[in-house]
Amino acid sequence: MATFLVGAGLLAVVGLIIRSMIRDKKNGKSLQCGCDCSKCNGHCH
Repeated sequence: MATFLVGAGLLAVVGLIIRSMIRDKKNGKSLQCGCDCSKCNGHCH
């Protein structure tokens, strides 16, 4: 039971991280471009 709870917790955390990355990408931010795609001439699109 503890293994299931830990696994569910990790899955939730990973899901939130992915959701945050997708949201940032839609807002024009990207880790590859220093979080500002306007400065990389659109290479992160």
